[in-house]
Formats: sequence, structure tokens, C-alpha cells
Amino acid sequence: MGLDRADDAGVYKISDDLALIQTVDFFTPIVDDPYWFGQIAAANALSDVYAMGGVPKTAMNLIGFPIKQLDISVLRQILQGGLDKMKEAGVVLVGGHSVEDSELKYGLSVTGFVHPDRVLIKNNLKAGDRLILTKPLGTGIINTAIKGGIASDHIIETVTRLMATLNRDAAEIMEEFPVHACTDITGFGLLGHMAEMVVGSGLGIDIQADSVPFLKEALEYAGMGLVPAGAHNNREFREHMVDIAPGVDKVFQDILFDPQTSGGLLICVQSDRAESLLNVLRTHGISWAAIIGKVVQQPKEKILVTCEVI
Repeated sequence: MGLDRADDAGVYKISDDLALIQTVDFFTPIVDDPYWFGQIAAANALSDVYAMGGVPKTAMNLIGFPIKQLDISVLRQILQGGLDKMKEAGVVLVGGHSVEDSELKYGLSVTGFVHPDRVLIKNNLKAGDRLILTKPLGTGIINTAIKGGIASDHIIETVTRLMATLNRDAAEIMEEFPVHACTDITGFGLLGHMAEMVVGSGLGIDIQADSVPFLKEALEYAGMGLVPAGAHNNREFREHMVDIAPGVDKVFQDILFDPQTSGGLLICVQSDRAESLLNVLRTHGISWAAIIGKVVQQPKEKILVTCEVI
């Protein structure tokens, strides 16, 4: 699996019972604290392996650092944050590469293991399956508010810890259930990543807007116009695939397209096991997890966003 479709990582089969998952991700700082930036960047990079049904094993650092503008202590804190997150995930740091750059960047190249028969791809949807989202939306909008100096200390701490949280526990739990497809919600937003799931599947998705978990501050900030350019780009690219009911608040629609950093897993599970999976997730502290929709036969390769109250 590689360039022929939009899956979260590449997969290379080694033997009948072992395949490698390989992915790479890095970005510029989204929080001011270097240690937390390192944690978030590492969690984000590791997430693609979890989304493919695998276990991350090794990683290499990727660093662009403006050595003439920033003290080397900043880099040390970033690397310590990344290393601590890798240790939490049981991942071994085996190397890396750094370059002098005018703009600070950090991330990881990650290798994971998976059984070839247990690889999860995006578009292996089954009609009737339920969709579970494990983290709330709104991090892109809140990060925009942080940059604008508007966000409160409370929401800054909340969103920072949320982005630094591994998707490991959710990935381990879903192994015990009949999960047919999975992806993690990152830069393309919820609807953008859903669009990748339905393309080529011959099926569609119906989501209930009022079931989607989100950070309430994101709705407030979006109402103030603090919507990142990425959300508008995501809408423009995928809106032809999305049919949004008139009752869905227009500001809330921005949250559905909001680009996430280190977002949750979107798990497509057999319908009769969805409630059980949800209960186990919540029992293990994944309190934001929610069933947000289902896979439908019509309309094909489209997304319906319906709503009762929002």
C-alpha cells in the first residue's frame, strides 16, 4: 500500500505474519511551550500508525532549527518532549536528521508493525457500520484564537493536553472489535477525512451533527471569525461531496471542516458492536468518544450531515 490511494501510511509486507507501516509528519509550532510542542508533534506523527491498525516501534527525529534566532535550549526542550512521548508509546528513537532553517520545524519518521491481515484502510466501509470519533473537534480554530491572544489559559491547557494525547489506547481497544476501516482526523478536518473514506468505497456516510463532540470554545471563536484558512480550503475542496441539512448551524459547519492537529481516530465498526466499543472506550478514559453516524448505501461516495438540534 502506498501512493495509489490516500491511506494514512505506507505498508510493506515482510512475511505472511509481518508488515511494516511507515509514515512521516512534521510541522511548525502550534503552541508556545517547546516541551509541549515536542509532545504534540510526536503524538501526531505516531497517530498514523495507530490509524492503520499497527503498533509504532521505532522513530527518527526530523528537525529544522533557526540556530541564529533561537537558543539551543529551545531545541533541547522540544526533543525532550518528543522523546518522552515516544517512551510513553513504547517507541525507540533510533536516529534522525537536522538542518538549519529560518523556520522552526519538528516531527518524526515512524516505523510500526502490523499483521498483514489486520491492516486497516480508509475505504473498507460496510453498509450499516457505525462511526465512532474519539476526540473532540475544534483544535484548529482554538489554535487560531491562541495566536490572536484571545484564548483563555484554561482552554490553552485543555487543547494542548488533548493534542498531546496518544491514540494508542483507542487503537488497542478497537483491536478486540470488528472494525472495518479507520483513519485519524488531522489537517483535512472531519469532513475532509470522511471524504477520503467514501471515495472508491461505493458507499456514503450519514453523520448526525448534534452527536459530534467538539470544544465549545471553538464554536465561540468561530463565531468571532477566528477560522483558519485551512478550514476554508478544506470546504472548497470537498464541499461538492457534502450535503449539509439547512438546520446545521453555519458556524458549526466551520468546525466540521476545521483542520485538526493530532486529532482522534474515526473508527468504522460493525453496527451491533458499536455501543460495546463505545462503552469500553469511555471506561478506559476516552470520555469524548461518541457514535456520530453510519455508513449508508445512498448516496454513493457522498456525505450527508443531518441535524436535530445544534
